[in-house]
Amino acid sequence: MTTKLKRLALTLATLSASGFFLSGAFAQGAGDPIKGGTLIYLEQQAHTNLYPPAGGFYPNGGILNQITDKLTYQNPKTLEIEPWIAESWTLNADATEYTFKIRPGVTFSDGTPLDAAAVARNYDVFGLGNKELKQPVSEVINNYARSEVIDPLTVKFYFKKPSPGFLQGTSVIGSGLVAASTLALPFEQLGDATKIIGSGPFVVDSETIGKELNLKAREEYAWGPAKLEHQGRPYLDGITYIITGEDSVRIGALLAGQADFIRQVQAYDEKQVEAQDYQIYAPSTRGVNNSVVFRPDNPLVADVRVRKALLHATDTKEIVTTLFSANYPQATSIIASTALGYRDISAKLSFDPEKAKALLDEAGWTVGANGLRQKDGKELVLTAYESLPQPQNKETLQLVAQQWGKLGVKLTVLAGDSGSRIVDDLDPLKTPVSPAMVGRADPDVIKSQYYPKNRDVLRQKGGQSDKVQSFADDKLNGLLEALASEPDREKRLAIAGEVQDYVVDQAYAVPIFEEPQAFAGAPYVQGIAFEAVGRPSFYSTWLAEH
Repeated sequence: MTTKLKRLALTLATLSASGFFLSGAFAQGAGDPIKGGTLIYLEQQAHTNLYPPAGGFYPNGGILNQITDKLTYQNPKTLEIEPWIAESWTLNADATEYTFKIRPGVTFSDGTPLDAAAVARNYDVFGLGNKELKQPVSEVINNYARSEVIDPLTVKFYFKKPSPGFLQGTSVIGSGLVAASTLALPFEQLGDATKIIGSGPFVVDSETIGKELNLKAREEYAWGPAKLEHQGRPYLDGITYIITGEDSVRIGALLAGQADFIRQVQAYDEKQVEAQDYQIYAPSTRGVNNSVVFRPDNPLVADVRVRKALLHATDTKEIVTTLFSANYPQATSIIASTALGYRDISAKLSFDPEKAKALLDEAGWTVGANGLRQKDGKELVLTAYESLPQPQNKETLQLVAQQWGKLGVKLTVLAGDSGSRIVDDLDPLKTPVSPAMVGRADPDVIKSQYYPKNRDVLRQKGGQSDKVQSFADDKLNGLLEALASEPDREKRLAIAGEVQDYVVDQAYAVPIFEEPQAFAGAPYVQGIAFEAVGRPSFYSTWLAEH
């Protein structure tokens, strides 16, 4: 263990015990990049599974982004798709055939070639899944049929129906390319980072599962995104991820000079960080906003009037101003204002408690002697589990509960680490309300969130849960299928707008804020970059003298 890591271990223990912060003053880095050094990165949660399509969970994606490459690169500023492992590509008019020319000379860290055959092998798994190995289909790939290796550096993909989101899908974290040896492993073994063989700028050196992960630079790396200024091996020698669950401990270690970069900075800590001349980073996730969603299979929220009442009983402005900062814009639709296909439907999201009361009265829910709404001998008592990855989600749900409580509706907020959470979340009778969000810089992100064969946040019959009795929304599902299959850009964006209207008209979701990924870094940490939905890339990062 290095001296710095020994000091960090001592600092973490001290801060956890005392709650006090130390402050460290460092000179602002400048000048040409310096090679060498290890970045100490404190992560709020341990990664779960590193099968690339599972990279949507941010701790997973934060690792996969360093050890895998993608076919294409989505420029985070312009959102244009640029060359990376694919030098060029073509597609037919109806987006059912895509052909990619692969960059020569690329290898995985085990020495095997990243050629057309390897790309085809990856996408056959991502597009079709592997039932024997329990590897699921990627949520970013729709209508996949098959691949064809044209020559050693040319691969072609065929789709059963138009798949206009596929090109962007080749740039996302869930499409990181891995070696055949990794694809041959069952899903349950892919939580072990040492088994993930990618072609990225860093490789896994060692891991203590659930506690620490060490990456080291790949010396021969020479195939970063084609338009990046930096080419060649990373500037850093390595990255050490340390799982540090307590917010105060991560902040304290950073300001004490014992860590270099941290994820999940809560809004209430931003001023403290900036007062020390440290940097807050809050890249947008450009996808489905941080929301509360309903499961209409539960009779308590089956009536659209009840859901609309709860939507209009939610004061999202109070939530944002009370708990968050300017880095968390109040939602004006179900997707972020920075998302492709965004439509401003804020007029439908108004806070209107009188309207909410009238809707509940109209639906037959009257206030009983105990102050709770009642109907047919039942009380309007709902349950939600907090989502640990989402910023201040417990506090958000508790504030929602206070707001709904003024109308006589009780929302019980349960701990996100409860042992029964995963099972209960699949049962609308037990969990009629749930927090939800997902990031992706393509309109297909809406399908990922709501479609029953994807994340199925509304819990529809035939989706992820066998507990659903009858609820299904064929109109919504048809719109989502059309969104993922319309090759005409303008028509596709129009469908995205229609879906946004429909979801709110049915009051399936109460969008609250546009969720960033919030990080903080020491002033000597230079060259931090983020992909289009907020996961960090340390390829061009370097540590100035300090």
